[in-house]
Amino acid sequence: MEILSQLSKSTTKTQKRVGRGYGSGVGGHTTGRGAKGDKVRGKTKITFDGTKIKKGWIKRLPFLRGKHRTLKRSLSAVYNFDQLEKWFKSGDQVDFKSLAKKAGLSVHDLGIQVKILSRGKLTKKLDIHGIAVSKKAQAQITLLGGKID
Repeated sequence: MEILSQLSKSTTKTQKRVGRGYGSGVGGHTTGRGAKGDKVRGKTKITFDGTKIKKGWIKRLPFLRGKHRTLKRSLSAVYNFDQLEKWFKSGDQVDFKSLAKKAGLSVHDLGIQVKILSRGKLTKKLDIHGIAVSKKAQAQITLLGGKID
């Protein structure tokens, strides 16, 4: 037989049921919603900000005009030496198209910025064209005899 003092304590409590009469101890008449208005009747819009129309949060947002009103993000892809070591042979030319083919990027993603970082080990001579390279990576590529344009 289990003794109450030896039971593990539960930390979750059941939620009180609101609006079940005065006898329940939690709300009879208005059940915590106040007296009158849309908030009591459950018809308030999420964007409703009182009567202050000019200072509402919607009025503070910038206008997004024109077609396809999406916020443009600058996408970037980062590649390291260990990936270049797997994908390319010594003397290969590394540009956006060749990287896109090896990495599985779409050629239509021309807005993507690509950068090469120096993580891993590079033992091959590579010619890099039109791709951003970190300072450490640039030093290591030129040490191996590669070119960066």
